[in-house]
Amino acid sequence: MGEIRDILVKGGELIGVPLTDQVVESYLYYIDQLKKWNRKINLTSLTGDVEIGVKHFVDSLTVVPCLHGAERVLDIGTGAGFPGLPLKIAFPAIDLLLLESSQKKCFFLRHLVRELKLEGVQIVHGRAQDREITERYAGGFDLVLSRALADLPTSLHLALPYPKKAGFIVGMRGKKGEEEREETDWDALGLQLIEMRKVTLPFVEETRVLLLFQRSDT
Repeated sequence: MGEIRDILVKGGELIGVPLTDQVVESYLYYIDQLKKWNRKINLTSLTGDVEIGVKHFVDSLTVVPCLHGAERVLDIGTGAGFPGLPLKIAFPAIDLLLLESSQKKCFFLRHLVRELKLEGVQIVHGRAQDREITERYAGGFDLVLSRALADLPTSLHLALPYPKKAGFIVGMRGKKGEEEREETDWDALGLQLIEMRKVTLPFVEETRVLLLFQRSDT
C-alpha cells in the first residue's frame, strides 16, 4: 500500500488539505474494503490505486473550502460513500447523513462506519425525491453535496429542499462545469451562485469545477 499512501498524502498536500497519519490509515482501510466488497457488489468502476486514491479520495477533499464551518452535511446519492465519508473521516466533527438508493451499498457503508468506529454518521436507504425522505429531512442541513448524481439542473432540483434557510449546495462537476453553469437558471430555483472553484486533480490532471450555491431567501 506504499504507492497509494504516497498518493493520498501528496494529493492532499497539492490541493491544500494536509492529512494526518490517522486519516491516511483510515483511508487505506477504506480502500482495502472497497476493493474486497467490489468483487461481490458493484461499488466502483475504478480498480487502480492511482484512480481510486485520486478520483475518489482526493476528489472528495476538493470540497473542503466549501464547508464554511458546516455542522450538518447531506450527501445525496453517495454510492460507496463519496464525497461524504472521506470528508467525515478528515473532519470528524461533521454530522453526516449519507443518502443512497442501493441497499447493497448501504450495507457496505454501515460496515465501514462500524469498522472505523465513526460517530455522527447516519445512513439512509432512499432517494432525494422520495416524499417520506423529503418530509423527514427538509431544511435540516448546512451543506448539501452530490457527485455524479445527474446533470447540474437536476442535481440542484433534488438538493433544493434540504438546506437550512442560510444553507449551501455544492455542485461537483467535471470539466464541463463552466458550460453547465452558463446553461443553468439557478435564479428560477431560488439560488445564488456564491463561488466557482476550478481544481486540477493531481497525478491524473483532470479538471473539477465546484459550484457553491446558497438559498436566496436568506
